[in-house]
Amino acid sequence: MTTRNMIEAINDAHRVMMERDDSIVVFGEDVGYFGGVFRATGGLQQQFGKTRCFDAPISEGGIVGTAVGMAAYGLKPVIEIQFADYIYPGYDQIVSEVARIRYRTAGEWTMPMVIRSPYGGGIFGGQTHSQSPEALFTHCAGLKVVIPSNPHDAKGLLIAAIEDPDPVMFFEPKRIYNGPFDGHHDRPVRPWSKHALSDVPDGHYSVSLGKAQVVRKGEALTVLAYGTMVHVALAAVEDNGVDAEVIDLRTLLPLDMETIEESVKKTGRCLVVQEATKTSGFASELATLVQERCFYHLEAPVERVTGWDTPYPHAYEWVYFPGPVRLKNALKKVLAA
Repeated sequence: MTTRNMIEAINDAHRVMMERDDSIVVFGEDVGYFGGVFRATGGLQQQFGKTRCFDAPISEGGIVGTAVGMAAYGLKPVIEIQFADYIYPGYDQIVSEVARIRYRTAGEWTMPMVIRSPYGGGIFGGQTHSQSPEALFTHCAGLKVVIPSNPHDAKGLLIAAIEDPDPVMFFEPKRIYNGPFDGHHDRPVRPWSKHALSDVPDGHYSVSLGKAQVVRKGEALTVLAYGTMVHVALAAVEDNGVDAEVIDLRTLLPLDMETIEESVKKTGRCLVVQEATKTSGFASELATLVQERCFYHLEAPVERVTGWDTPYPHAYEWVYFPGPVRLKNALKKVLAA
């Protein structure tokens, strides 16, 4: 067991899998020599050589398209899109090729690849380095969508994603690369080394895709969250003395509805939290599913706390970010109904 932050855990997942499987190739913008803009692939080129970890031109469509060819040829590409905000030039390749190959070939071909990308705000990245596009991919049949919230899960989920025979979108909440974030931007940053889930097993292990985790047990209401918002939700619940059950979804697709249903049917109330813009976000899907599956157990309408329907504003980042004040108000509203 070694204490690791999110970046170190993700790096170690690459290293463990590349040692086990020669067919794995890692590439993206600045991924090789430089080790990635956040250093998630640092040292891989030096250890595994330039044919297995290398830099790609600044062409996201080209990166994804090249990975499609590699995967069809029998390799296992693990590619990085430097920021999720840059993924749109590759979206056609992802939707039309990556997600469809298994179906278009009646299962004769698969598309074993992982597309990693840092996402979300909280680092003053402005509207071009802060977006949360996960709902665009959960809407696309044929993809799995994974978002870890801590170093232990980041390594285990990435290994599971690499071992999966089908394509996996792996979004990494960059605000918590170096430490959990409780939404209080005016407080000192807490490093992962002071968090229990920074204890990351050495060597190979995996965290199953499609399995959520109850990170706080409670009876008064259920809070559904993923990525950075898991920590913001936990802090809001504690700060306001609410006996809430907080669920870290970990995988958006396939979604662990069994854990969600069990919790909501117990508490009778549900709050969904996402950093992405509100309209047509994944929180909308979660709210709908809870209404469909748990309607006769609900004692109050399902509530959402989300980003606003605007590009991520650089100067007003903490107004946009669904932080402690908005969660406090939402908790009160759900409990009062």
